Amino acid sequence: MANEWPLWEVFIRGQHGMSHRHVGSLHAPDEKMAMNNARDVYTRRNEGVSIWVVQAKDITASDPSEKGPMYEPSESKVYRHPTFYDIPDEAGPM
Repeated sequence: MANEWPLWEVFIRGQHGMSHRHVGSLHAPDEKMAMNNARDVYTRRNEGVSIWVVQAKDITASDPSEKGPMYEPSESKVYRHPTFYDIPDEAGPM
């Protein structure tokens, strides 16, 4: 429909989490209303400390069926897998 509001994807960072996680979608005419609606719908119990709203049309994602070709090059680059480093506890979460 030409007059339908755009779809927004909603990401919430919880009080005890370090990263945002996708919690759902909603329709809104602009980012301000998307943010307000996301707050009202997805943080009713004050569990969130940060909200991201992103128009679905602006998200680019890989196709899970093309997983092999997408990630194959990383297998030959062992330096990208820092399993041989000792990370000090003082460094915190990474």
